[in-house]
Amino acid sequence: MFADALRDSGFEAAWETSPVAALSRLETEPFDVVVTDLNMPGVSGSELCSRVKQMKPHLPVVVVTAFGSIDSAVAAMRAGAYDFVTKPFDIDTIGLVMKRAVENHELRAEVDALRRVVDTSQRYGSLIGSSEPMRRLYATIEHLQTGDSTVLITGESGTGKELVAREIHARGSRKDRPFVAVSCAAMPETLLESELFGYERGAFTDARTRRDGLLVSAQGGTLLLDEIGDMPLALQGKLLRALEERTVRALGSNHEVPFDVRVIAATNRDLEAAVEQGRFREDLFYRVNVIHVELPPLRSRSGDVLLLAQAFLGELAVRSGKPIAKFSAAAAEKLAAYDWPGNVRELRNCVERAVTLSHAEVVDLQDLPRKVRDFQPGHVLIAGDDPSELLPLEEVERRYIARVIKACAGNKSKAARVLGIGRKTLYRHLDGTTPPPGPEEE
Repeated sequence: MFADALRDSGFEAAWETSPVAALSRLETEPFDVVVTDLNMPGVSGSELCSRVKQMKPHLPVVVVTAFGSIDSAVAAMRAGAYDFVTKPFDIDTIGLVMKRAVENHELRAEVDALRRVVDTSQRYGSLIGSSEPMRRLYATIEHLQTGDSTVLITGESGTGKELVAREIHARGSRKDRPFVAVSCAAMPETLLESELFGYERGAFTDARTRRDGLLVSAQGGTLLLDEIGDMPLALQGKLLRALEERTVRALGSNHEVPFDVRVIAATNRDLEAAVEQGRFREDLFYRVNVIHVELPPLRSRSGDVLLLAQAFLGELAVRSGKPIAKFSAAAAEKLAAYDWPGNVRELRNCVERAVTLSHAEVVDLQDLPRKVRDFQPGHVLIAGDDPSELLPLEEVERRYIARVIKACAGNKSKAARVLGIGRKTLYRHLDGTTPPPGPEEE
């Protein structure tokens, strides 16, 4: 009767009275949903859920149970059931549950297909992208597979510096040892010092037990010093000594403990400028800048925006249980045109917002944030036929310098290299005083 009712509602339905027979059919026949009772001879509904999940992880299982067996239904959900329906039920209710389950199964299948395409042609481990800047990045990581040289990863906020650090670790000789990350900007100086170097019991008021620092606990593996440009100046000297000597002295201790870790540092700061301004030690800069890996901003990764957006969409749609599979043409056009100052992190947040707000199977323009919808790319006008539209040379120069600095994420050292001038000359341009012509003083 149940199968007949489902057929009347537009579903194709097959049925078995034996869980073992049902499992046997699942091995050879394609189904979109499994509906099961809980109390059955031989194999319980919870056990059936577990076995279906092992056999076909994305196949949704809907459990039907009596009202008094809610605890059992919860146990089935923990075993992997997609949803449950209490008896007695009407066919309209179960029909809605079935429709959602079918859509979820189809969506997972589409996401898996997309992931396979990305995995084979446009993914490098956990990194996604096929643009030329990303191919250069992949080649650099390949070269870093051998050796233990210290690496400095720079790039704008949101470009994925920790993700790249993890990929370097995962492909190196230390991949089977710990990967430990610490943010040098997320804690005060005293706490950061104790985290890095450890402490002995009684070293300070709350030090009730001895604790190894991260330089020791990451033994044999990789330590990521994230946001190293924000490390307090007083702590930089102690870190430099530890990296030079490959030993560490815990707070309150008189003994040096050797450590063996590969250090990767990451920052969105201009460390060269910080050195000039006295905010970062020059000797520590040269110690961590053995191999420099600069991550490209998303706006320079032509073609990767939509690839990343589609990958995020598939992941987030499955997580939210929504049958959203793609972007409309108008939404895709805006995503591709926007300059993404927050880079990959901002793009992911944008897609998550769109998935949350969308009530359709396609993400449309109105689902995107206003700043993305209304974005108009800026250009420096350097040619035209109308004299009223043309700008004085000084204004063109000012706008172009501003555009280069923005493209370099505020990194004035890099902007100066792009412009072919020294930093002091760039600073004078920014102050509104142009230096006389002649050889660059730097």
